[in-house]
Amino acid sequence: QPEALTAAREGGPDNLKEIKGVGPKLESLLHALGIYHFDQIAGWSRANIEWVDKQLAFKGRITRERWVEQAAELARPSRISA
Repeated sequence: QPEALTAAREGGPDNLKEIKGVGPKLESLLHALGIYHFDQIAGWSRANIEWVDKQLAFKGRITRERWVEQAAELARPSRISA
């Protein structure tokens, strides 16, 4: 299970809908699992991906849509300061 937060960090949650494949409903489901930020998703291990996949019945969607890679790109400091 990936590290979960009880709430978004100061400044509020990231817009997880920027990840292709994540819409408003999935964003809400991720928040319910304690996932609010790109860096959380970017740090997921294979086991974390499998756990989230099972919780949300995604059947490989996270890997197929490259959420971890997309989140890593979205979490880059140079992007945040731009």
